[in-house]
Amino acid sequence: MATRSDQRTGLLYGFAAYGLWGILPLYWHLLESTHPGEVLAHRMVWSLPTAVVLLTALRRWSWIRPLLRQPKRLALVAVAAAAISVNWGLFIWSVSVGRVLESSLGYFINPLVSIAFGVLLLRERLRPAQWAAVGIGATAVAVLSIAYGQVPWLSITLALSFATYGLVKKRVLLDGMDGFSAESAVQFVPALGFLVYLWTTGEGSFTTEGTGHALLLAVSGIVTAIPLIFFGSAAVRLPLSTIGLLQYLAPALMFVLGLLAFKEEMPPERWTGFLLVWVALCVLTWDALRTRRRAREQLRTAAARAEEAAGAARTRPAEEQAAAARTSEAAPAPSSPAPPARSTD
Repeated sequence: MATRSDQRTGLLYGFAAYGLWGILPLYWHLLESTHPGEVLAHRMVWSLPTAVVLLTALRRWSWIRPLLRQPKRLALVAVAAAAISVNWGLFIWSVSVGRVLESSLGYFINPLVSIAFGVLLLRERLRPAQWAAVGIGATAVAVLSIAYGQVPWLSITLALSFATYGLVKKRVLLDGMDGFSAESAVQFVPALGFLVYLWTTGEGSFTTEGTGHALLLAVSGIVTAIPLIFFGSAAVRLPLSTIGLLQYLAPALMFVLGLLAFKEEMPPERWTGFLLVWVALCVLTWDALRTRRRAREQLRTAAARAEEAAGAARTRPAEEQAAAARTSEAAPAPSSPAPPARSTD
């Protein structure tokens, strides 16, 4: 079980990760002239050198050999890398085509997808409030499907891919830096192959749009590394319920950016769908806080009872000794035997 210090550290990492992710659309907007596939490939390629530099600075190489000896964990790392690659690609594409609000919706419904994973994969039982939240969320998706004229596949895919990534990260049990490095190693070769293909066909933009553009693509490794490392560090220190609460920060910031910075449209039907999702999240938050408070009260009660029992066990021997002493003091002293009578003869 994580200590309070670990939980505080995890909260700081979580706030930093989701805050940075929330403002990331501003960065990808600077690269809108480049095809999203190329941006994604550069993001993957430059992530590995960034990871190597950080590992060298921190001298954190000892985790590699044990990981290589565990094929199941390696497979989970590959799954995590695939899930986050899908998430990255769709998110970059959504910024380039002006669908940041729809992306924010995907991250808003992510907690509902995590709950569905718990039921379907982990056989968890939902509390009534959680069932209500899932029902409201499903209604929101239906309303938005009518509003868009189609199922909001972008939002749903973003939610599914990131929920999968979080679930797998919980199973891999690698810290933020180590997990990011392992995933970057998996992504590097296919991404580099794609960039080589673009260069040989003359379709790449790394060397054709100036130094500033090239630097923005190269820095994408650092931009990717920092929040992802923070997230990984938070995921191994905090329960999934806390991670679920923290992740509201990123889509809230994205929503503000889409509405105010990128001037995306919000017709009444879309407002209705978003409001329903927010109601579902409020129900989830209320239920999580209530459940946590009850659990803490039960722990305090159990601890108090255990302390009382321990105190009673400590005082019982002393009380028994005192009672024995009182009993011995109250008992009459044994009389001395009478001297033998003298003979009169």
